[in-house]
Amino acid sequence: MPRRLLLGALLALLPACIDKKTAQAAVDAIQAGPEKPDVLPRMRNAQLPFRYPRELYERKVQGNVTLRIFIDATGRVHPESTMIVEPSGYPALDSSAVAGIPLLDFTPAMLRGQPIPVTIMFPVFFRHPEAAALPGDTILKKKGLGP
Repeated sequence: MPRRLLLGALLALLPACIDKKTAQAAVDAIQAGPEKPDVLPRMRNAQLPFRYPRELYERKVQGNVTLRIFIDATGRVHPESTMIVEPSGYPALDSSAVAGIPLLDFTPAMLRGQPIPVTIMFPVFFRHPEAAALPGDTILKKKGLGP
């Protein structure tokens, strides 16, 4: 069974976005798997590469997309291994989340001083600054993971 980590990836290119610090907090938050890495992967991106689809942003449509991604022992994401685990209900949001994955870059996870590959669950939250909070946003905010 592959190692799985929960990593919060949050939209960072529009006013509705959450910053990189909040996204990184999710990397450190929750993990499950047979063996815990000593060091979790860390995003090297200065900005997150997810784009809120204009037509959905204008309509104030919000959603969450959960992806499963594979990060190899060099920190490179393998886009061909990306799977949508939980769709948002809006194909344009799902596509936008998947399209940003190849642009992510990480430091590798480490176990006993050696880089290791990991499979992580990577949620992408699309939030509009003028829309009402979605169910669960209060819980995420309390844990430092959400808007």
